[in-house]
Amino acid sequence: MAPSKVLAGARVVLPTGTVDGGRVIVEGERITGGLTADAPALDLTGHWLVPGFVDMHNHGGGGASFTNGSVDDILRGVRTHRQHGTTTVVASTVTGEMDTLAHRAGLLSELAEQGEIAGVHFEGPFIEPCRKGAHSEALLRHPDPAEVRKLIDAARGQARMVTLATELPGGIDSVRLLVEHGVIAAIGHTDATYEQTVEAIDAGATVATHLFNAMPPLGHRSPGPIAALLEDPRVTVELINDGTHLHPASLQLAFHHAGPERVAFITDAMDAAGFGDGSYRLGPLEVEVKDGVARLVEGGSIAGSTLTLDRAFQRAVTVDGLSVEAAVQAISANPARLLGLAGSVGSLEPGKYADLVVLDADFALKGVMRRGEWIVEPELG
Repeated sequence: MAPSKVLAGARVVLPTGTVDGGRVIVEGERITGGLTADAPALDLTGHWLVPGFVDMHNHGGGGASFTNGSVDDILRGVRTHRQHGTTTVVASTVTGEMDTLAHRAGLLSELAEQGEIAGVHFEGPFIEPCRKGAHSEALLRHPDPAEVRKLIDAARGQARMVTLATELPGGIDSVRLLVEHGVIAAIGHTDATYEQTVEAIDAGATVATHLFNAMPPLGHRSPGPIAALLEDPRVTVELINDGTHLHPASLQLAFHHAGPERVAFITDAMDAAGFGDGSYRLGPLEVEVKDGVARLVEGGSIAGSTLTLDRAFQRAVTVDGLSVEAAVQAISANPARLLGLAGSVGSLEPGKYADLVVLDADFALKGVMRRGEWIVEPELG
């Protein structure tokens, strides 16, 4: 067995609160409750120690696409996000031909079975054309439960979430099908009314895909999906905290109404995350990234993000004024719970994987450990 690792002196964020001058002991891949052998301690005084980040909505990074890339491409994207603190990532697809998506699901499921990713999220093709965002309108379709089932089956037990416009024909039956198979039904890219959204939640939908984006705005006579999603305690709302997708007041509105226990920070990242400006593709569509903002070449719609979760965390605390504990809940604990992974990741507790992030006093990333091994080894001076 590998020698114990002792991380001492940091402000350690636990589910019960923050411990000043705490310590975390790692044996092999996991956190343990006590030492089994003498081990030197890594002094992290002046730093924060938080759980590894969990991203449940991510299309790629490092110049690689989860939607179009080879296995090596996908792994490059995964490694890029790990270097930014995301120790658990779900690979998201975008709208495509059904056979293409089924084939992609099979490839991604193999990587999930190997533990490289935490499953598959299908975003499209079952979405509303007028709220399509960066999805090819020609490939959109109604959410026929038989076709939804085809994608679930293709993922061989690794489907974690499907985003769909539940107001479309077949939408409610598809939600029920997803619930029966233990897959998260997420409401997104939708033009639903308030009442239609309530119906979908009652049928079992539990996630709002990037709340505020690709859905009708909140109106005083037509509150639409935003009000229904924020008010219902059964729903967790995704937020893209990059300063582009959301005004800070919108983020504050979501936290005020949903509370930290019902928010999940996501990246919705595309290839350019952790890579740089330039020309890319998102599914069949051409994307231009300029000054870190990804937009479709045709039409100019925002096309995912170039966000990494370390930036989302730092912004949440230093710009948005959230507590560190609330940021940890939104970026680690809540997505782990939604994905059914809370028994192994999402918090720093004995028995769970030693997935953790070291941050300095300004909340800049200084170290990343995944399953007991340093991905980014802290350089402390």
